[in-house]
Amino acid sequence: MKRILVTGALGQIGSELVAALRRRPGVELVVASDIKMMPGTASGDGPFEYLDCTNQRQIEQVVRKHGIDTIYHLAALLSAVAEERPQVAWDVNLGGLYRVLEVARQNGCAIFFPSSIGAFGPGTPRDRTPQDTVQRPTTIYGVTKVAGELVCDYYHQRFGVDARGVRFPGLVSHVAVPGGGTTDYAVEIFYDAVRNRRYTCFLGPETRLDMMYMPDSVKAAIEVMEANPAKLEHRNAFNVTAMNFTPEELAAEIRKHVPEFKIEYQVDPVRQAIADSWPRSLDDSAARREWGWSPDYDLVAMTTDMLENLERKLRVDDRGKLD
Repeated sequence: MKRILVTGALGQIGSELVAALRRRPGVELVVASDIKMMPGTASGDGPFEYLDCTNQRQIEQVVRKHGIDTIYHLAALLSAVAEERPQVAWDVNLGGLYRVLEVARQNGCAIFFPSSIGAFGPGTPRDRTPQDTVQRPTTIYGVTKVAGELVCDYYHQRFGVDARGVRFPGLVSHVAVPGGGTTDYAVEIFYDAVRNRRYTCFLGPETRLDMMYMPDSVKAAIEVMEANPAKLEHRNAFNVTAMNFTPEELAAEIRKHVPEFKIEYQVDPVRQAIADSWPRSLDDSAARREWGWSPDYDLVAMTTDMLENLERKLRVDDRGKLD
């Protein structure tokens, strides 16, 4: 029976990963942890620990207290926020990972580390970016992701730590609010489509990027950790993707459900420069070949599901404000 710790559990991925893990058979315990405290209304489904991932002693205490054997290490500053606070991003994103790896080494834990399309840079082939290629990112977020991939590989080769990971594209979720990423427009646009029927986008209309709906990102994180290690040629980190679109194409799909929806553009030079340094599309054939990766959602299915869920969610939120 697995006993799992999820760091950064209140973030965009963690919010849905914890729930998915707790529903799976063969999992005895899933401990959610974060540097923020969990709201009382959300704490009834399982154990929660306050955890600062830059504090190795604290990580060690939580792992030993709960007999943890697998760590999903999600705690990190996202791309746009990291550019505003690069020194903090280095300490949290890479320093936190190093401390988690040390605890994993000493306690025999497997570890999942989420990398990103941000691990690539302007020198990388931008279309169908290969699994193995040039990685020279121009953001501190990307630098910490490349370094994280390498240090995870090192801990596997040098110490036998079962470290695995994927490179996520932009992620879209109706559960957690955006957390400071360059692809957050693809979440914000749905909220504004439901609430205001218009959205002002901070990326240009033709900015093409790979994206993934959150249920698929959760699926990828779980499946790569459950994959037969004998079949893995790679470990850190697999390209994974599900769909590819521009802001204009996403707006057009939303209009099929909300005909009066309008999109305007007010480009943020910082986030546009970050997006322009990333691949336009990823080649995820290694993940498909080595552990059977296959997404469930395309743009059409994601848009339908996002709007249906947000209509319900925002109706409840607005009713609460009125009360």
